[in-house]
Amino acid sequence: MSEGNKTLVMEFVLTGFTERPWLEVLLFLVFLVIYLTTMVGNLGLTALIWKDAHLHTPTYLFLGGLAFVDACISTSITPRMLVNFLDKTAMISLAECITQFYFFASNATIECFLLVVMAYDCYVAICNPLLYPVVMSNRVYATLICIAYAIGFMHPLIHVSLLLRLTFCRSNIVHYFYCEILQLLKISCGDPYINALMIFILAIFIQISTLTTIIISYIRVLFDILKKKSKKGRSKAFSTCSAHLLSVSLYYGTLILMYMHPASDLAEDQDKVYSLFYTIIIPLLNPVIYSLRNKEVIVALRRVAKK
Repeated sequence: MSEGNKTLVMEFVLTGFTERPWLEVLLFLVFLVIYLTTMVGNLGLTALIWKDAHLHTPTYLFLGGLAFVDACISTSITPRMLVNFLDKTAMISLAECITQFYFFASNATIECFLLVVMAYDCYVAICNPLLYPVVMSNRVYATLICIAYAIGFMHPLIHVSLLLRLTFCRSNIVHYFYCEILQLLKISCGDPYINALMIFILAIFIQISTLTTIIISYIRVLFDILKKKSKKGRSKAFSTCSAHLLSVSLYYGTLILMYMHPASDLAEDQDKVYSLFYTIIIPLLNPVIYSLRNKEVIVALRRVAKK
């Protein structure tokens, strides 16, 4: 398709990680194992929480929601990446590219807000345990989940609508392993200033506001833990939120590294590594983080296994 002397691009080539055929086969096998493990871990944890009545509390229902979103994030990226390892052309249409971005961005946004409500849940459980059944009632739980999903589904629509106003004619090569929006802006013909501005503004609103809320919640939790006189009480309170704190540190730490590392010749490769960790490795690790140190999840798994 052409417009004047310019050829409009309707398909892109995702360069991925390497152009060496033998290495692509190896990476295919590695990421296939990672993806299958991620699906078993996250969907298994989700199913366990819904099946075991003892885990039908806001804390574990939030955890089940997080596990499901992690499975969706991995699914939005990995299957297409696996196809590209075996497909020499590694072509993806504009419509597929925008669809992939939408589903990835929506689930990533939902995860940000789920981490916030999980931090709030931890704060209420430790700082106001007597009021927990009232503050975190089923109605409040449902409301918080609906808000997280509503923002998650609406947020990328803004970027998609702005992306559709751009044309692509400079190149069809995307030096990435998925359709990352900043990479698409680099090869657009139009002025992407408005797109970049909205990404910046919404990133501040979503990422900074959610991280700030989480930090404030944990500062309050830390002070409350330090006030406890018994070592057993402090240990129990810390173990309640330690897994979530580790997950938050990995998630937001990777985001900060993605946007704070200095520009250099290795910046593009570093960015791919950070994105890989953010999109594929964290969804793999979260079920392990939340299950291994959680006695209730382990006991529930044993109960289900015995049936």
